[in-house]
Amino acid sequence: MQGKKSLKYQVEPGGSLNGTLRVPGDKSISHRSIMLGSLADGVTEVTGFLEGEDSLATLNAFRAMGVEIEGPHAGQVSIHGVGMHGLHEPEAPLDLGNSGTSMRLLSGLLAGQGLAVTLTGDSSLSGRPMMRVIDPLTRMGAIIGATETGTAPLIISPNRHLKGIDYPLPMASAQVKSAVLLAGLYAQGETTVTEPAPTRDHTERMLQGFGYPVKRDGSRASLVGGGALKACRIDVPADISSATFFLVGVSIAPDSEMVLEHVGINPTRDGVISILRLMGADIEIENEQVVGGEPVADIRVRSSRLHGIDIPEDLVPLAIDEFPALFIAAACAEGITRLTGAEELRVKESDRIQVMADGLTVLGIEAEPTTDGLKIRGGRITGGCVESHGDHRIAMSFAMAALRASGAVEILDCANVNTSFPGFVHVANQSGLHIRQSEVS
Repeated sequence: MQGKKSLKYQVEPGGSLNGTLRVPGDKSISHRSIMLGSLADGVTEVTGFLEGEDSLATLNAFRAMGVEIEGPHAGQVSIHGVGMHGLHEPEAPLDLGNSGTSMRLLSGLLAGQGLAVTLTGDSSLSGRPMMRVIDPLTRMGAIIGATETGTAPLIISPNRHLKGIDYPLPMASAQVKSAVLLAGLYAQGETTVTEPAPTRDHTERMLQGFGYPVKRDGSRASLVGGGALKACRIDVPADISSATFFLVGVSIAPDSEMVLEHVGINPTRDGVISILRLMGADIEIENEQVVGGEPVADIRVRSSRLHGIDIPEDLVPLAIDEFPALFIAAACAEGITRLTGAEELRVKESDRIQVMADGLTVLGIEAEPTTDGLKIRGGRITGGCVESHGDHRIAMSFAMAALRASGAVEILDCANVNTSFPGFVHVANQSGLHIRQSEVS
C-alpha cells in the first residue's frame, strides 16, 4: 500500500456529460461481504465487488488470516468461509492502506478472536481518530493499544471474553456502530447500539442476509453473541457515492443527461438525492427493485438550474461522504448554500471542510468554513490549481467543477482515487469530461 506514485489531473474547461453508466460497486457493501463471508460456513459468492484499493485491503487482510478467496475477476469473488473461529493469526501487521472502514470494522471483528493482530495504514489513515471505536470495545473487554493520540497502529491483544454492552453512540457513525455490533458477535449476552441519527445500515442488513438475527427498533440495533453465519450470494450495487460525481456533473453542465444504472439507494445513504432535489436538480428514480436485501434503482439526471439552500441537518448523516461533490453543486448554484452539523467531515481522509474551502477559493468561489460546516456563495468558477491532499472524493469533485470553469482546473495528489473509483479518468472521459492524468516527479 505504500510508495504510491503522485498523480495529477488536468481538466479542460466546459463540456457536457451524456450517456448510460454503471459506476463501480458499493465500497461499504464490498468491505462487509469479505468480512462476513470469511466468517461464514460455506462459500459466499459475490458479484459487483469493487476492485478498488480500499476493498482490496480488506480482502488481502483476510487472506493473510488464512481465508481462501478466489478473485476478484470482473467483480466476481468466491470466499471460502472458515467459520466464526477459523481465522489464523497473521504473520505480519495488516496494512489497510487508506481504508478507515477496514481499520474500524476489523477492530471490532478481531477484538474477541483470541488473536494477536496489529493494524496499520498509510499516513492519512494513521492520523484519523480511533478512540471512538477503542472506547466502546474496551468497555466490552477488548485489549487494544494505540498511539498516545489515539491513532494507528492499533495493537489487538488476544482475548475471548467480551461481554455485551448497551452503547449510545456519541456521534452518528456507521463505522463505530458496525465495530461494536461485530464485536458483539463474540460477546457474552446482548450487544445494543443506539444512534443519535440514522447512519448506513449495511452491517445490519448483511448480517441478516447471512442468517444472523439482528433486532432493530427505531434507532436501536441489537444482537446476541455466539451465533453462526451461513454463506450466501451477494450482488453489490453500484456505489451511490461514486454516482454522486456524475449526478452533480450532469446537473451543473449544460445540455447533459445521463442514466446511472443499478445504483444502491439504501434510505440510510440517499441523502444526496434529497439535497440535490432541494437545490432544484432534475433527478428521476427508475426501475426500483430490491436485490440481496438492498434497494437499487436506475437514476436519470438532467441539466438544471440550481439554487442555494440551507441543508437540513437531518440529511447530513445520510450524505456524509457526498459533501465534497455537493460543495461543487453549491458553487454553481444561485445564492448561498449553508451546511451545519457536519463536523465529522473534518476527520475524513482529509479535513474536507477546510480542503474544499481552500480549493473553491482558488477557483474564485466565496467559501467560508465553520467548525461544523461551510457557507458557499455560488458564482463564476475560474481555472486554477487545487490540492486534494490525497483525498479521492475531493479530487473527483474538483474534476467535475471544470465543467463550469472558465479555465483549466489542475488537481494535485490524485493517486488515492483508485481507493474507491478505479478507472475514473477513463469513465469520465467517455462521458464527456476532458481530463488527463499524469505522474508528478
